[in-house]
Order: sequence, then structure tokens, then C-alpha cells
Amino acid sequence: MARGDAPEDDYHLVGTSFFILGLGTLLPWNFFITAIPYFQARLAIVNVTGEPPGANLTSPGDAFNFNNWMTLLSQLPLLLFTLLNSFLYQCIPERVRILGSLLGILMLFILTAALVKVDMSPGLFFSITMASIWFINSFCAVLQGSLFGQLGAMPPMYSTLFLSGQGLAGTFAALAMLMSMASGVDAQTSALGYFITPCVGILVSTVCYLSLSHLEFARYYLDKKAPLPQAYELETRAELLQADEKNGFSGSPQKAMLAPELEPEKEPKSGKASVPAVLRKIWMMALCIVLVFTVTLSVFPAITAMVTSSRGPGKWSQFFNPICCFLLFNTMDWLGRSLTSYFLWPDRDGRLLPLLACLRFLFVPLFMLCHVPERSHLPILFPQDACFITFMLLFALSNGYLVSLTMCLAPRQVLPHESEVAGALMTFFLALGLSCGASLSFLFKSLL
Repeated sequence: MARGDAPEDDYHLVGTSFFILGLGTLLPWNFFITAIPYFQARLAIVNVTGEPPGANLTSPGDAFNFNNWMTLLSQLPLLLFTLLNSFLYQCIPERVRILGSLLGILMLFILTAALVKVDMSPGLFFSITMASIWFINSFCAVLQGSLFGQLGAMPPMYSTLFLSGQGLAGTFAALAMLMSMASGVDAQTSALGYFITPCVGILVSTVCYLSLSHLEFARYYLDKKAPLPQAYELETRAELLQADEKNGFSGSPQKAMLAPELEPEKEPKSGKASVPAVLRKIWMMALCIVLVFTVTLSVFPAITAMVTSSRGPGKWSQFFNPICCFLLFNTMDWLGRSLTSYFLWPDRDGRLLPLLACLRFLFVPLFMLCHVPERSHLPILFPQDACFITFMLLFALSNGYLVSLTMCLAPRQVLPHESEVAGALMTFFLALGLSCGASLSFLFKSLL
């Protein structure tokens, strides 16, 4: 333990609670993007130009650009609350922020589940869904920032447990979708069961948070927590770090990154850090994080979710996108993040890292030339399923590794007393990259 007289975490209840809370914070984003086939079916409209009914079924992407708007409205709240964090955390008590956010997320998921049984026009359904996505991700942004404020008072391993839970949220959502599809029930019942799952997850997360105040180990640390600046919290929607047993050792890259933020009482103070001075030191890392997430969000899931199997109708075609797009992405992204527990490369060469980040732009045309049937301009050059799977494997692996690498290296570029400002700046640029990528997805979609 970090403090000699600290009580024990009996049965690892506190660690388990933070792991589940980490899982819960990213369930909304992952459950929405994994359910794209459901939303596509609900938003499909008939082109009324005189053709007989069903003659021309326009895809939801053509009619509403659902994938693009969902991605953009999921990331803009993150950018907004990154800027508003300092003001918000001073005005609203921590317990109110966390419980209010959990309740808001739960209510919006209940609404989403209820809409499965409600017939309405595609336009109205689209408007309600977009509003839900905006508010649910706003609540998630507040929730994640507030929980990282609490983790700042806990030993570092509890932050890694929280991050580990978040790293599994995407896989959990993909598996839930696959189970609902394989259940054999009708599509409506399958969708209802799918959206009830995160409701249960948020309820369990709420119980875990409420239980912390009744656990002696958690009270020991949280009652001593001094007010900390909240603007430097990690952007966890991107699942930047993977928890690993090695994080507990002094040589771990993750602990090297987290230590200045999680143990501020040990940090030597040598004057007030200057934002311009810190930015001059980490601008290369900030540029790389913007480039990496701009590429990722510009095609995932807006373009990748439109790729279908070239084998034609059948079981494989039905499960192709949930497995090869979402499950594969989350698995390989997790593997990429975990690699930084063992090595950091490139470490010293400041020119190689931005080059690698720029090379990821090659994935944009590669995915656009895969088997996307709904296109008007570009040809299909990679119709084989194996091509898409290979591209997705490299795409996800490089995303996880480069994001984790930049966030590990950034604090090494500054002095200890500047790490807080460096964290705040990296969080802002990370959110900026996510928003830029979501915005660019509209352009790339129009070029198909």
C-alpha cells in the first residue's frame, strides 16, 4: 500500500468496483456503435418516386448519414466538457456529478430500449436518437472526469483496474450484439434484449459507486482526498491504456505516465508551469495524438460499418460486420495498448513517430475501396473479406499502440511540476483529434 497504516481491500471489493465503473463509463459509446445494423433498419426509408413499394430501399446512410452524425455527436461533448471541466467541477459536488450522470445515462438507455417497441417515422426516430446520443455522451464525459478525480486519491493500481474495465467495454458490447443475433428470436426482441443489457450494467455500476462509501479501504483514501484540478484527466473514451500487472512496477511505461497525476503529493514543485512552455515541449506528441484519432474516427465506424461480406446472403454475411469490424477492432486495439507495457518504440527519434501517424492515412482509401455496395464514385478494388480483415487488424493494432505510446511519452518531455499541464493539453488535443475525425467522416462518406 502507498500508506503504511492503510486497511486492506477485503476480497478486492474496491478494485472490482472501479473495474466495473470503468466498464460502465464506456458502455454507452460502444453499445451505440455496435448497434448500427439495428439503427440502419429503423432508419431505412422508401424512395417515393413512383416505384412500387419496396422497389428502392434507400439506405440510412444515404438518407440520414447516421454513422457520421452518431460519431460526431458522440465526440463533440467530450471536446466541450474538456474545456468546461474546471468550471463544472467547482460548481457541482462530486457525488452529485457521478450519481446524476449515472442516472441520466440509465434513463436514456431505458428510452432507447423502449423505442424498440414504438413505431415512428424514420425522421422522428433519427432526431430522438441523435438527442439521446448527445446527452448520453455528455453525461459520460462528466462521469469519466469525476471518477478520475476520485482515482487521483487511490493507489495507482486502481486507476489501471479502471482503465482495464474500459478496455473491455467494446468487446463486451460486441459479444452482447453477437449473442442477441444468435439467440434465434425475432429482430425486435433481439434489439430489446441488447439495449436492456447496458441498463443492467449501469445499475450495477451505480451500486458499485454507492458501495465505496461503505468500504473502509475506499473511505481511507477518498476521505483524505484533497481538491485536485480536474482539467488534466485522461481521455478514457479512446481507452488509451491497458491495465497490466507490470503497471505496479517502477519501470512500467504506464506508471511512468500515471505517476505524476496519481500521486501529486510526491511531486516536487518548482514554480508554476507555463502553458506555452509546456506546449513547446510536447507539441510533437500532441500532433501525433490528433493525427491518430483523426484517421481512426474518420473511417471507424462511419465507413467500416458499411463494409459487407462479398460471399452473399448467409450466416457469415449476417455476422461479418459485428465480428470483423467491431469485435476485431476492440480486440486488436486492446492488444496494441498492452504492447506498451513491454516496450516503447520509437522512443528517442522524434521524427519517426509523426511519420508513423501520418502513414495511417493510407487506411482511409484502403477502407473506402473495400466491399461497400452503396457507392457512387469510387470502384471496389478489395472485394475479398480477407482484405478488409487484414486492414482492420493493422488499423486497430496501430491505433491502440500509437495512442498509448504518445500518452506514455508526453509526460517524459516535461519537468515533474509541468506534468499536470501536459496532461490537460494532451487531453484537449486528443478530444480535438476525435472531433476532427468525426467531422472528416462526412467528406469521406460523400466520396464513396
